[in-house]
Order: sequence, then C-alpha cells, then structure tokens
Amino acid sequence: MSLSVGVVGFGLAGRQFHCPLITAAGMQVRGVVTRQAELVRQSLGDVRVHAEIDSLLADPAIDLVVIATPNHLHAPQALAALKAGKHVVIDKPFALNLHEVDELLCTAQEQRRCLAVFHNRRWDSDFLTLRKVLDSGHLGDIYRVQIRWDRFRPNVVERWREHEEAGGGLLLDLGPHLIDQALCLFGTPEWVQAELLKQRTGATVEDGFEIWMGKGSLRIHIGCSAIAPDNIGRYQVHGLLGSLSKGGLDVQEPQLREGMNPLSSGFGIEPDEQSALFVDANGYRERLPTERGNWVEFYRGMQRAIEDGAPVPVSGAEAREVMRVMDAVRTSHLEQKRIGL
Repeated sequence: MSLSVGVVGFGLAGRQFHCPLITAAGMQVRGVVTRQAELVRQSLGDVRVHAEIDSLLADPAIDLVVIATPNHLHAPQALAALKAGKHVVIDKPFALNLHEVDELLCTAQEQRRCLAVFHNRRWDSDFLTLRKVLDSGHLGDIYRVQIRWDRFRPNVVERWREHEEAGGGLLLDLGPHLIDQALCLFGTPEWVQAELLKQRTGATVEDGFEIWMGKGSLRIHIGCSAIAPDNIGRYQVHGLLGSLSKGGLDVQEPQLREGMNPLSSGFGIEPDEQSALFVDANGYRERLPTERGNWVEFYRGMQRAIEDGAPVPVSGAEAREVMRVMDAVRTSHLEQKRIGL
C-alpha cells in the first residue's frame, strides 16, 4: 500500500510542484488544506479538502505532511504536524531563524518522525552535471566558484513574498537553494561576507544579494538579482586543470507549470544549447552532455526513509547548516564585515 500524504497549501508549490512529484514517486495525495476546493477537484479529483490544518492532522491515515505555505507558517505548521505523529516535508526555507529550526529538530527526534526540507535544486540537471564533473577530477583543485540565479522581475507586485513579516525577500526565496548547493559541493565555509540589496522602486524586502564565502584558498561567490534580463553565468567553476561554465536554468519548473508528467520521457532534459562548456588549462574546449534533472528522486528518497529507515533525502541537520549561513549573511550585511563560521 502506498503512503498517504497531506499537503498544506495549494499555491504554485503545492499544486504544481509537490502534488505531481508525490504522485510520480508512487505515493497518494489524500488531503489538501486550502480554500481553493474547486481547484483541488480539478487538479486531483476526489481528494478531501480541509479548511484548517488541524482537520488534516486528525486523519490517522495520513503518513506524511508536506508544508507548502508562506514562509512564516512553515515552523508552526510543521511543529503541529510532528506533534500529531506525522512525518514532515517542509518546502524551503526550513524556517525563519535558527531558534525555529532547533525546535523542529528536537521535536522530530522526540516524536521519532522523519523531517526533511525540500531542497529540490540538488536534483537540477545543471547541478547534477556540475557535481559529476567535480567528482571526476577533470577540473583539478578548485579555487574560484560563481553560482548565480538572476531573473527579470523589475516591478514590485503585491504578494506575500514582498513582505518581511511573511518571510519575503530573495534571501529566503532563492538563497536556500544556492547556499545548499554550495555547501553540498564544498562544505561549510570558514567565513561569509554579504550585501542585501533593495534596488527596485518600492521594494520593502531585498530583491537581490551578493554573498562571498571562503574556505582556505577557495572563494565562492553567490548572487541573485531581480533586475537581470539575461541569466548568464549560472555556474562558473575554475580549477588548476580547467574551467566549467554553464548558463540557463533547469527545465523541471517550467515543465511542471505546463502540466508535464514527471514520468514523461522528456521531463528534466535540458536543450542542447544549455550544455556546459569545459575548457582545460591548454585551451581545449568541449561541450559536455547535461545530466537529466530528477526532482522526483526527492520523494522517492522520502518514501524509502519512511518505509525502510533510509536517510531522508535532505536532513534537518543539513538544512540547519544552510540557515546558519543565512543568519551569518544577515549579520554581515548589518555589520558590514566578514563573519566567521
């Protein structure tokens, strides 16, 4: 029998990301907490709609609860789910601060329940390609890395992501993905220095950031902007034996938005023009095939964790380290100095 899942929130993340991936992984969406009952029926058919989270948590048949609500609700809703005896997945960010994170980790341990954070960008095609090249050793010792996520949204639109009290701003939106990728590849840095930006007219939360991290002789630059029409230079990695550069974004998000089944043959496959370029120290140039993106693997891993006791795909401890770096980023911006980790 497949695991039964309750999804809290039915906006973009819940409706177009989590529900299709959960189903593709072989689990069943049993209940959804939302005010959009008709939209649930159109998307999922005969699935129970709950007006409040307490009603969903009272369903003994639900094994796993997925939190896909605005950022400031992540911690209290996940805490309630854990205390109700449910396994939990939280869409990024884990929470708003380390205090909330530590309370969740403690409760998950007390309840003996799996707790994971949806850092799905570990299964992006470009990141999987970069990781494969780094593991091969073709670049040699790495000394300089750039990871960017630029996009063009020059106008401030009224939504919760533009309000600080709701956990808005690009640091909590895209920062967890970029920082998590850097930590996956290179571990926790020794220091962080950062600047948070408000560049758009009317911006009340940061709409861009620049983060520098150091570890020995390695320098990592993570950046994000809401006013960059061309997302060039997504990844640039330089080592003693060669360099790797790659532009464009992983295609799984637009494919899911368009309704593509995650099990379709073309899902997660980037166009050839987005392939990575390898240049060795002698100037030899080669286009490298891009790995297939595979967000479904997050939920397959979650199912193995619940049913077989395997490690969760993104542990709370790993996600806590991301939050610790983000706290250092905020401190660095406020104090305008390098912060040691």
